[in-house]
Amino acid sequence: MDSAWLNNSKIHEQLKNDVFMLLPNRIEENDVVKKQLYSEIIEWLKLPITFDKENASIVLIEKKNKYTNDESFDIQKKNGQIIIIGNTSKALMYGFYSLIRMKLTGKLKLGIHTPSQSLRMINHWDQTDGSIERGYSGASIFFGNPDKLNNPDKGNFNVKLINGDIFRHDTNRLLYYARMLASIGINSISINNVNVRGQGIELITSKYLNGVQEIADIFRKFGIKLFLSVNWAAPKLIGGLETSNPLDDKVKKFWRNICKNIYLHIPDFGGFVVKADSEGEPGPYQYGCNHAQGANMLADAIKPFGGLIIWRAFVYNSHQDWRNRKTDRAKAAFENFASLDGKFASNVILQMKFGPIDFQTAEPLQPLFGKLRNTNQMMEFEITAEYLGHQIDINYVLPQWCKMINFDTEYEDLPDSKAGAILRETAVDSNNTGMAAVGNIGMSEHWTGNPLAQSNLYGYGRLCWNNRLSAEEILKEWIIQTFPSIKKKSRDEVYSIMITSNETYTDYCAPLGVGFMVVPHYHYGPSVNGYEYDRWGTYHFADRNGVGVDRTMKTGSGFVSMYSKKLANKFENPDTTPMDVMLFFHHLNYDFILPNNKTLIQTIYDLHFRGYRNVKKYVEQWECLKGDIEESIYNTVRICLNKQLENALEWRDQVNTYFYRMSGVKDSLGRKIYS
Repeated sequence: MDSAWLNNSKIHEQLKNDVFMLLPNRIEENDVVKKQLYSEIIEWLKLPITFDKENASIVLIEKKNKYTNDESFDIQKKNGQIIIIGNTSKALMYGFYSLIRMKLTGKLKLGIHTPSQSLRMINHWDQTDGSIERGYSGASIFFGNPDKLNNPDKGNFNVKLINGDIFRHDTNRLLYYARMLASIGINSISINNVNVRGQGIELITSKYLNGVQEIADIFRKFGIKLFLSVNWAAPKLIGGLETSNPLDDKVKKFWRNICKNIYLHIPDFGGFVVKADSEGEPGPYQYGCNHAQGANMLADAIKPFGGLIIWRAFVYNSHQDWRNRKTDRAKAAFENFASLDGKFASNVILQMKFGPIDFQTAEPLQPLFGKLRNTNQMMEFEITAEYLGHQIDINYVLPQWCKMINFDTEYEDLPDSKAGAILRETAVDSNNTGMAAVGNIGMSEHWTGNPLAQSNLYGYGRLCWNNRLSAEEILKEWIIQTFPSIKKKSRDEVYSIMITSNETYTDYCAPLGVGFMVVPHYHYGPSVNGYEYDRWGTYHFADRNGVGVDRTMKTGSGFVSMYSKKLANKFENPDTTPMDVMLFFHHLNYDFILPNNKTLIQTIYDLHFRGYRNVKKYVEQWECLKGDIEESIYNTVRICLNKQLENALEWRDQVNTYFYRMSGVKDSLGRKIYS
């Protein structure tokens, strides 16, 4: 059950000569984190603890109020001892796992370690029947029958009614998952799908709160707060009311009672995650109310208990008309929320996807980052690879996430105009801001289907904790912890595959930021026109002359005007637009010369041939690792790579053929394109 980067036998071997000491020795009755920390050392790693400081090689010291941040820890080295100091046992736990990582990587970093973001959250899209929406790693670890481990996607999101107990009760797996998250600094999770359906609507009631409490008790030991996603229409669906209008006193009372009851079961409950008025989900718009009114009503109900409302900004009209070129889904979040800046309560957090569309292979930053100045915000990522290969195709996506966090909004009045810093600078309450991501684990043998997909979960946590880390150094950390026994040459091969995998996947998918050329619903494999005339508003507008979405102010949808003036001017002109999002902003003729000094059509051909060629190389590189990498991991990745090669071939041939047929322009290198 070990995660690849947390194998206790490997860690024990590295720390076998160490002796731990925790100060003060006394454990307060309600300090479950410190109790777990003792258990991690004695039971999980089977290492000794002493009460004689002279005999200790590693000393963990709790000193209340020593640092400004209760999660910060200080690593010092004195007289041959490593000393970890923090305000709280939670800080010591973070220091403990960080020391393990440093020991395994051979890089001891002394000094104070403080998280870049206050909230570091995983959103699970698990359903109460054990399925997971957009889950590619087996069934839910929270819900479902003990004997059901797979999770086939049958083409709909219906949730089956479960008679009896809906919870899986796999305590060992939950405990190990909590350990995995704590080791990378995650401090919050929501356990059910934001599309709250079926019995999931009742998770907030006494009917199921004992099961939720059982899960919360496990994660609490690792300093992780539990949240629940809620259905906006719950007052009608389970409360016996005729409305869910946020201005209705009976609705307010319903939510106050719900909150009171939850906190009787889970005193440290984190709060609610809400998806409203989006993709058919109910919300305050039904009653003529805006999203601030909706969020603040819930915030008021949960505030006496210290809870938060995480309100998703993924709101758009999912019934768009492809005939109207001025309609632009990319504008939706901005149009719905920009005018509400400063109107949300201090315990409301607006959770916004990093880009304006939907976790595509290439997107610019969501323009609300930098525009909002008086609203708590979270940047949302998707670890589960919905549009990025379904955790079949190797896709280490940290390069894209690092780019988003360091995206410069170019607002001259901000001290630091990069997106990651903006989250903190513009917060109403700096404790209520951070990052969230859709999780990617399940009941599969290696947690994430493809074992290499664990790197994205690991990397997300590390990046949340330290926004300054690079994708390269995070990957090196993960590889050396995951494959500590293999030859250096083999580790270099794994690194070579993974560090280029995100660019490779982007190469053979939709070109230059145009997006959504995927099989409808499933989102795996090519379907160039799959969404072109669909109601979801994700178009590429390819014709005989060119391709791309015109989002300029002069001739297009005007989306670029939502950025700072300096950034808007850059995006308005194709000559100053970054090439990876060129077709996101511009409809260009096939003979347009790009910054690489090639025509658009030739670049499309070249990217798709290169993408397939790189995957073919990955297959060859991986075959060379046989016998050096654990057999089950080797075989699972090999199977995934062979599927990826088939997938990349289809992408290459279908996309290139489509654009050859549209343009009539041959490949200048004479490669085979099917006509």
